[in-house]
Amino acid sequence: MRRPTQVDIITSMARRRRELAEGGTSDLFDLVGNGSAEQVAEALAGLPEQRRREIGPELTAWFKKRDRETWWTSGPGTALAVAVVGCLPTAAQAAAIIGRASVPVDGKRAARLVLAVAEERGVTWLGDLAYRVAARFNDRSGADRWQFVAALLQAEGAPPPTDDRSVQQWLTAVQFPDRGRRGSPTPVADRLRDDPFLPAMLPRLFEVDGIGTQMMFDVVWKRWADRERHALPTALVQLAAEGVIDRAALVDGALGRLLRGDRPAALRAFTTLLGLLALSTAEIAAHATDYLRLLTDAPAPVATMAQKALRQVPDLELESVLDASRQVLTRPDKALVRTQLTWLDKLARRHPDRAAGIAEVIALGADHPAIELRDRATTLAARHGVAPVPPDLGAAVTAPRGDDLPAPTPPAPAPEPITDVDELAEEVAALLGTRYEGASLERILDGLVRLTATDAVRVRAALDPVIERQHWSWANEHRYDPLCLCQVLVDVFSSAGVEQPAQPRSRWQALLAALRRSEPSAPELVGTGPRVPPVHRLLRARLAEIGAHVTDRGDTGLLALPTSANGALDPMVLVERLAALGGRTPGHWDLTQALLRLPTGADEAVAGKAAALGTPAGDRLAAWLRDGGLPQPVMRQSTLHRKRKGQYNWDHPYMPPERLLVELSPPDGHTDPHGLLTLPPSSIGVEHTGWVNLWPSLLPGHRGVVAASVLPLVANTADLDQRDGTAVLPLLAETTGPGGIALALAMAYGLGARHATDRVATLDALLTLAAADQFDATGTGTALGTLVTGERVKLSRVVEPLRDAAQAGAPLTVWRLLAATLPALLTPPAPPRGTIDMLTLATETATATGVRLDVPGLAEVAARGGSSRLVTESRRLHQALGNL
Repeated sequence: MRRPTQVDIITSMARRRRELAEGGTSDLFDLVGNGSAEQVAEALAGLPEQRRREIGPELTAWFKKRDRETWWTSGPGTALAVAVVGCLPTAAQAAAIIGRASVPVDGKRAARLVLAVAEERGVTWLGDLAYRVAARFNDRSGADRWQFVAALLQAEGAPPPTDDRSVQQWLTAVQFPDRGRRGSPTPVADRLRDDPFLPAMLPRLFEVDGIGTQMMFDVVWKRWADRERHALPTALVQLAAEGVIDRAALVDGALGRLLRGDRPAALRAFTTLLGLLALSTAEIAAHATDYLRLLTDAPAPVATMAQKALRQVPDLELESVLDASRQVLTRPDKALVRTQLTWLDKLARRHPDRAAGIAEVIALGADHPAIELRDRATTLAARHGVAPVPPDLGAAVTAPRGDDLPAPTPPAPAPEPITDVDELAEEVAALLGTRYEGASLERILDGLVRLTATDAVRVRAALDPVIERQHWSWANEHRYDPLCLCQVLVDVFSSAGVEQPAQPRSRWQALLAALRRSEPSAPELVGTGPRVPPVHRLLRARLAEIGAHVTDRGDTGLLALPTSANGALDPMVLVERLAALGGRTPGHWDLTQALLRLPTGADEAVAGKAAALGTPAGDRLAAWLRDGGLPQPVMRQSTLHRKRKGQYNWDHPYMPPERLLVELSPPDGHTDPHGLLTLPPSSIGVEHTGWVNLWPSLLPGHRGVVAASVLPLVANTADLDQRDGTAVLPLLAETTGPGGIALALAMAYGLGARHATDRVATLDALLTLAAADQFDATGTGTALGTLVTGERVKLSRVVEPLRDAAQAGAPLTVWRLLAATLPALLTPPAPPRGTIDMLTLATETATATGVRLDVPGLAEVAARGGSSRLVTESRRLHQALGNL
């Protein structure tokens, strides 16, 4: 094929200009779609203004159509920016297209071409355009978008926008200035030195919340080992040394940010900056008041930094140190308190005339929760002439006592059904506006069925605008998550009152196809993926059934609508609902779900009333009640080893080598037609979202089945450090049925979760179960010991929620759990980190309850020689047990 010559190119451009001038636009739009930005600029050159304004509406309409059908890349996005500035009349209309997150631009190149087109056309609103594009920055905006805005503003001589998002984008461009270029990166100090926006942006680095996390980037040179650590703080210190920026402004800004507070990870950049600045003794003394405030109130890393700095000042006012120490000695941070006690000891030696007053402050440490700090404070206070009063441990335990938790309250009744179309629309809007939450789903589905039967036209009119305004994330299936129900639910809501064709190759289409294959008898629960547990397959089958038959279920609503907030259903209410159906046949999966929500155990009285209905559904209910419902499964703990999946399994090294899970199988004699009692172990690393929070209400009498199903998600929070995996545990605690080893493992994993919110949720579940005398402390403790010694859970995370549980009124439960955990911890030659804290808590709870429990291996460790903390705490617990 002959390559085009220069003459061909000139001839082609001339033809395109003639076409544009004469009213044709197809070639221009083709150039934009192909990413030919330079040729777009050439095609527009010399075009009359009137013709440009005629092209503008066509360009906008073409863009809207293409934006719905395809994804933009930086090439077409840059060409589009050139065409927009060359044709649209105002900055507002141009920003409505260029500012969209879906339209990426090629940063400096896009700005260069846009500036050329604007100059040729005589555009005077580029500065306004830049500000409008900056106002649309979001989390997905990259460095290229900031470079585009910055180049326009520099050309216009305009100051930069300094809102929070713009500052974050500027910093992103500082971190990634040379994307796509080869060779060594430009040093950060040089980037900042040549940046005209530095004077405006630098003060904002100390004001934008959370930006400290972004400031801690590294710069990699030829090899990873040659990277520049903490490149931005290092560059700021270098520029301060050169006089480019004010050193005092850096000191004041960093201290001010630390005083205002932020997340600990975001504050690290400012402690690093102060460390690199290496403040002199005089500078620290000048800011002594700020450092004292940080010592008492700031997070532990910041307080430690302040403590280290203050100890360098020899003539610091003693009274100020003593006032701060009174607060520091009450903090839970042991390293901080230990160092403060040492500092006070040295001050007492240095000021013998004030030793008694200093000793009184030291004595405050005798009330610290950590036993070793109490002992240290007592020893130091006595050394300087003060004998601390022993902490009040309450009345002596004359007889063993148990937990002091409030009596459990019965589950709250379920909310009343939805009977108004406007309320239904509000509930659907709330559901679609909260990603992956489904707390009110059952009530919404019941209202959808109930109201569509009586006023389908009004339901459709109310739901259409709600669905149209849905959050963008609900428009996708999220195929990375096998449990995603986002698009499935939207399809269910869209099916009310109309016949909606299923999208090709969608989950909704697969569900409808499975439903058609299973009708009318539906003997088996057809799955749509091996990674979907049976309980979720049941939920999907119900959704498909509701969507396919929403117009012919009558105005009685769903049979399975719970009568209790935990998902349970009153058997007599179900009999009444079946009677209201008359001769109509209920949905197979609706009735199946209703049966699964009934209390377990035989109930002949209600079964007789169900049989008296004389309908197949009534007979099915009667047989279910007489058989006692779904039996409890057989559980077996298993160890799942990680496996490499294909050649490019990038996440394989980050997975735990193995994980403890639970397999389920039906009891002997039960066929388990729906597979609800059959569960093989799931793969390590499978990501599930908040839809699992619906599962407890689907099987409210089978706590162990749900616990085994959610166990992979809960384990992710401990051995993969993921978030929000334990929110299901408090919901599970409100249901009934034996939890078995599945619940014990789930609680053990949850106590060792990486994030505090997940540990708090586990604590809530523990207290709920303990109050109802349904928490297996021994089983959970044994499972915890196995997980810790197998390096699947970090013990240091577990102490805090257990201590909180003891203080909340469950000391005996905690003591029983600890007594079952400690044997595994005391066996290895090097006990896991956190063992000493577990021993301390065990001593406290055993003493508080007066209950003697056997701890195998404790006597052997207590009998060892030496005075290590492990041996000391073991002796303390052994002695406490001997006194009970």
